Amino acid sequence: MRVESLRDGYTALVVGASGGIGGAMADALDKDPRCSAVIRLSRSSRPGFDIADETTVETAFKEITETRRALDMIFDATGILEVDGIPPEKALRYLDAQTMARAYAVNAIGPALLLKHGAKLLARDGKSIFATLSARVGSIGDNRLGGWLSYRASKAALNQVVRVAAIEIARKRPDAVCVALHPGTIDTALTHAYAKGRTTHTPAEAAQNLLTVLDRLTPEETGGFFAYDGEAIPW
Repeated sequence: MRVESLRDGYTALVVGASGGIGGAMADALDKDPRCSAVIRLSRSSRPGFDIADETTVETAFKEITETRRALDMIFDATGILEVDGIPPEKALRYLDAQTMARAYAVNAIGPALLLKHGAKLLARDGKSIFATLSARVGSIGDNRLGGWLSYRASKAALNQVVRVAAIEIARKRPDAVCVALHPGTIDTALTHAYAKGRTTHTPAEAAQNLLTVLDRLTPEETGGFFAYDGEAIPW
């Protein structure tokens, strides 16, 4: 897959690169002859890095700043479904405040910290991309089943973070695309126990699908929420 909409020789950062989708995305970008460098950031690549710990996020971006003038793509593949082995709530009676707070910390606050410290590194000239993995179940308008309150609510919060950030980023970077993405059901450890009866994709297929969507998106679509097939998802 060649990402044609970014400048030739573009640089990409993948956060969560030790995970299934993140690793596949980094590998796909590595194979793109138009990409000059892929920076992989995760707990494994940088011990001590924690997306929910602002100090570690800020430090990581400061180190990137020392070696790179700009980033053309920041792809956030972090996220949590189960918290310390606790599955998503099937009903309100299972809600636990600490579990919900942890879901928000990873799924919403973490990406917000990436935007706080990483958006200023996005290239000012030409198209640049910030993309983060959301989930269709984070859509309020598409919710007809209920359940999974902490996960749904944290992803809905993430979608609002993306929307707000996109508006601010566009003021200085009018060609930037800042979006939330639904990757579909992917055959990874995150979703293995919840994939029964669903069409699944491999991480490599997910990476190709998402890169195709990102390559086609225009600045006019910044702040949006899109599925792996390019469909716009209601808030």
